[in-house]
Amino acid sequence: MKQENDKISDIEPGQKVEIDFFKPSDAKGVVNLFKFVYGNAYPISMYLNPDELIEANRKGSVISSVARTPKGDIVGHNALFNSAPYKNIYESGSGLVHPAYRGGKGIGFALVAHGQNEVAKRFGIEAIYGEAVCNHVYMQRLVEKLGWVPQAIEVDLMPASTYEKEKSASGRVSSLFYFYCIISKPHKVYLPKRYYRQLSFLYDILNDDRIIMISDKEIPSHLSTKIEKQLFDFAQVARLSVIEIGADFGSVIMEVERELKEKGIIIIQVWLKLSLAWVGEAVDILRNFGYFLGGILPRWFDEDGILMQKVLGKPNWEGINLYTDRSKEIMKFAKEDWMQNHP
Repeated sequence: MKQENDKISDIEPGQKVEIDFFKPSDAKGVVNLFKFVYGNAYPISMYLNPDELIEANRKGSVISSVARTPKGDIVGHNALFNSAPYKNIYESGSGLVHPAYRGGKGIGFALVAHGQNEVAKRFGIEAIYGEAVCNHVYMQRLVEKLGWVPQAIEVDLMPASTYEKEKSASGRVSSLFYFYCIISKPHKVYLPKRYYRQLSFLYDILNDDRIIMISDKEIPSHLSTKIEKQLFDFAQVARLSVIEIGADFGSVIMEVERELKEKGIIIIQVWLKLSLAWVGEAVDILRNFGYFLGGILPRWFDEDGILMQKVLGKPNWEGINLYTDRSKEIMKFAKEDWMQNHP
């Protein structure tokens, strides 16, 4: 049944809820839900446009799960989509639940579990990751119950304005990178000497085997740096996926940084391949430019990656709320590394 009521605030509470794959007739209800919770300021325009959402689901670039009532009301949404260099791992995100259907009803949990179990099985997804915001611990608790493992922290990832309607953030919002392996891919990784202790801790409970080596090679002189850029103007964030680390790595990073700063970017993430024996030298170069550790990104390039990040200004450390001791240790790694460059 197509949802006809544009006033989502009038949705009758207490209805039974079915968790299901998205249907085109759900699009208007999903959009109404996003507008009701976030207003018109939600940074991903697709969730404010029914036609765009239908087309993305048709192509499979987004795979939405919905919470639907017998009347056809959409009271919850979560999606799987690809934002990593490797296309067979998917991010779980864009999740929300109607306020009248929150409060221990388990709808958010059921939506994420539907993606992990039903969606992943149907579409042959090899691993799932998520970015659990740290202005509260609700999503962290949820994915912990599903067996996901925190592996990195993305400091000051989102602007506070994204959460203005719910008034749940007083400054920029960090997120925890959580990972869940579905199809195992054992392989060799090289840990930078500088972070051997921290990264060994992160690998200790990874639910996928790795051969751990130390990165002690120099960057080959014949290689040239190759970087793919993603810019998120609304968040003032740039993500640099380093496909190849070359002898010109430092000069390339300097030039890319200059361009990004001119565009108003204040958060820069750099993703490096841990499958390269010379990744440690690239990490040292980045640290000399003020970058600090985020953590590991399992299967990011199919092989694992490491997240290095730079915040132009003082990070909102005080606004980070964490659920587990492991998550607190990850933040400790990041903050200590940042403080070494910003005494």
